[in-house]
Amino acid sequence: MAFSSTRNLIPRAKILIANKSGLMRFYHCSEEVHEEALPSEWYEKAFTKLTKLSHLLKHVDFVDGKLVNVNDRARVYDESLEQKMFTFKLLARTFIGCPSMQEMMKQNMMRALADAQSDHPMYFSKASERESITIDSLTKVSNFLNVSAQQKKLVRQSICAQVTKYPIWTGALEEILNGLNSEIDFLNSRCPSKEINMAQQIVTTCQKFLENATSYDPESTSWMRLAPAKGVESPTSHKWEDVLEMFIDLTNCLSEEIKLTSEVKKLEVMKEGLYQIRDVSIDKNIGYKETRHQESLVHKKLSKTLGHSSRCVFSLLLYYLYGSIWDIEVEVCGGLYAIGRGDKFRLCMGKILTSNEENTVQSGVKQLSRVLGLFKFVWETAGMKGDLEVQGHLWCIGAENKLFTYRNNLFLLHSISC
Repeated sequence: MAFSSTRNLIPRAKILIANKSGLMRFYHCSEEVHEEALPSEWYEKAFTKLTKLSHLLKHVDFVDGKLVNVNDRARVYDESLEQKMFTFKLLARTFIGCPSMQEMMKQNMMRALADAQSDHPMYFSKASERESITIDSLTKVSNFLNVSAQQKKLVRQSICAQVTKYPIWTGALEEILNGLNSEIDFLNSRCPSKEINMAQQIVTTCQKFLENATSYDPESTSWMRLAPAKGVESPTSHKWEDVLEMFIDLTNCLSEEIKLTSEVKKLEVMKEGLYQIRDVSIDKNIGYKETRHQESLVHKKLSKTLGHSSRCVFSLLLYYLYGSIWDIEVEVCGGLYAIGRGDKFRLCMGKILTSNEENTVQSGVKQLSRVLGLFKFVWETAGMKGDLEVQGHLWCIGAENKLFTYRNNLFLLHSISC
C-alpha cells in the first residue's frame, strides 16, 4: 500500500508542532487561544490517510518508545511500520487542534465534569500542548509541575531515601539485564554476530553476580560468622566495580546495535550508580551482619551522591513505583491548568490510539495511568499547594466519545473525525 502523498501533508502538520522544547509553561485559565486552522480540504485529505494508516497499524502501537503488538506485548521490529506509526501520530496530533475536534472535546468535558459551567481553559488547544515528550528525569517532571528549587531538594531527599534501598537497586539492575537478555536472544536468532555473542556471555555472567548479591545460602552465611580481618578478602569476594566493568563492556559491544539503543542507554544510566558504589563488596560468605553492613553502604552512598537530575534516580523511581525501568513516552503532553480560584489544578495528558479494540484501549490507559501517577507522586512529595487532579485523554478514529475511571482517575475517549 502506497502512502507517497502523505509527504504533502507532513509539512503542514509540522507548522503546528515544530517546537520540541520537551518542557511546558504554566497555563492560566484566563489565557485566550488563537491558532490559525488549516483549510478544510487539508483535513479531508489527511483524514483519508489517517483512516488507511489506522487499519494498517490496527494491532501495533508504541509502548514507551518501542513498537509492540498490543495483543501479546511482543516487540515488533519493522522500520517501515515504525515510520508509518510516526506519520499516523503526527497527523493525529494536528487533528486534535482543529476547531471541530476542539468543540467536540469541550462537549465531552462538559459531560464529564460536574463544574463544567465554570470558566475552564481549552485543553490541548495550543500546538505546544500536542507535542510528544519523553519523561526520563525528575527534573522534567518537576519543571512541568513548576516545582521550586527548594521543593526539588525535598523531592530528591525523599525519593532517594526510598528508591536507593538495596532490593530496589538490585531489582532494577536485574530488570535491565533480563530485558536486554530477551532482546539479545531474539537478535541472535535472526542475525548472530561476534558482538552479540560476546554481549550474551557478559549478560549471563553479570546475572550470576547479581544472583550472588541477592540470594542467601543458609549453610554458608550466618549471623555468627565474624567479618574478615582488614586487608583479607574471601576467595569468592567481588565488588560492585566488577559489575561496573561488565556494564562498560556491554555498552562497548552493543554501541552499534540500533535495535538496542534504549537498552544501551539504560546501561549508561545505571553506570552512574555503579560508579558511586564500586568499592562496596558483593559477598554472601562474609556473615549476616557484614552483609547487611555492605547493603547499608550501597543505600547510603547512592542516596547521598545521586542528584535530583540523575537519570539513575529516575530509573530507580520507575522501578519502585511500577516494577519497570523504561522511560515513559507521552504522545500528547498536555499541560497543567489552574481551576477556579487557583486552589485546584488539573493535569491533562493524552495518548493516540490506532484502534478502539479493547486490548489497544487498555494498553493506552495503562500507559497514561503510569505517567499521571508519577506526576501526582512528585506533586505530593514536593508538598505543592493545592489539590492536583490528573486526567487522561485518548483519541481514536471511529471511537465512541465516552468517559470512564481507572484507578480512581478520569479518562476520556474522543473520536477523531473530519
